[in-house]
Amino acid sequence: MAHIVELKSRQVYDSRGFPTIETDVILSDGSVGSAIVPSGASTGSYEAHELRDKNTKYLNKSVFEAVENVNIKINNTLKSLDAYDQKKIDTTLIELDGTKNKSNIGANSILSVSIANCKAAAKSKKKEVFEYLSADNNYKLPYPLMNIINGGVHANNSLNIQEFMIRPDGAKSFQECLQFGFLTIQNLKKNLLKKNLSTNVGDEGGFAPDLNSDEEAIELLLESIDQSGFTPGKDINICLDVASNELYDGSKYSIINNKKITPAELVEHYKNLVKKYPIKSIEDPIFEDDWESWTSLTDLIGKKIQIVGDDLFVTNYERLSKGIKSASANSILIKLNQIGTVSETLKAIQLAQNNGFSTIISHRSGDTEDTFIADLAIATNSNQIKTGSLARSERVAKYNRLIRIEEILKKPNMSNI
Repeated sequence: MAHIVELKSRQVYDSRGFPTIETDVILSDGSVGSAIVPSGASTGSYEAHELRDKNTKYLNKSVFEAVENVNIKINNTLKSLDAYDQKKIDTTLIELDGTKNKSNIGANSILSVSIANCKAAAKSKKKEVFEYLSADNNYKLPYPLMNIINGGVHANNSLNIQEFMIRPDGAKSFQECLQFGFLTIQNLKKNLLKKNLSTNVGDEGGFAPDLNSDEEAIELLLESIDQSGFTPGKDINICLDVASNELYDGSKYSIINNKKITPAELVEHYKNLVKKYPIKSIEDPIFEDDWESWTSLTDLIGKKIQIVGDDLFVTNYERLSKGIKSASANSILIKLNQIGTVSETLKAIQLAQNNGFSTIISHRSGDTEDTFIADLAIATNSNQIKTGSLARSERVAKYNRLIRIEEILKKPNMSNI
């Protein structure tokens, strides 16, 4: 057994330049695990609570209280506990907080410790993190959903849909997935320059041009895929993250320029988009509490494409259970900081997979150099990972980690899509 000796936490910064928390967990055998917690811009209202200070020097974004919670309260509580017992560590953290949404100690405090402990335990066992977390050795590589045009709150432009992604379904290896993405991105950049459009990038590394409509963005993707020598709908498919919470005013959606539409009209709009374009996945197409419209959309096009719940489920076991019973989606986006511990995340993944849902491991728009989600995708046999474009080092770090894992595993199979 290796037990926890000490926790050390500090304020560091994420990819948007905002403060976040980093924690080291030090074990009795000298093993150390470190974790940095990401932060989202487009967040669901049911996410676990991110604790930030009322500190005007940092525009109320600092995390010194969260840091202090780790260094004192959590440190005193976890000292001498068995680091190999991740479930007990996480349960102790949840009980110490004592609230449903982790608002007392803060989900960011708790998650930094949970992930860091997992990494430290893996080191102690002399295993890769994905090996330590895995229930079996049947490893497969996930397909990347590469966000190459940014809109919504992730970019300062007029696009309503937040993310326009490509998924290289025709690739036979992870390295080839990235090659498909690389060529498409470079051709997209050329096409934007030809139109005198900006090639500045958004929070997640995708281009953020000021286009006239969402459909113009899709057309640009298709043109760039074709110019790269690939067949849209076969080699590479389109995936969307609508982030519809940001477009909803309480009764209607502002997804079509200069026009507000009802939930029923929105469902029909998606049906038409899927019929017109090779779209294989739509994330958060409906407001997070409109379960009825989620069910209608899944019933209408769920056999053809992936309907992904992010804000709908927030990696929460109870909300996912409700979605399974009501057939409100067929896929879940997994974000560790939505729920706050490794154990709760694994529990949600298992529930989803046991009920035929695909699982997509995801970054956040305010991310860091931490690559834990790459190992998590492998360990859980999640068939997709969402970690931005091939730009910005905090995004590329996850891709590079997966390339190294592919090498460690000596060319494993890709997941089934």
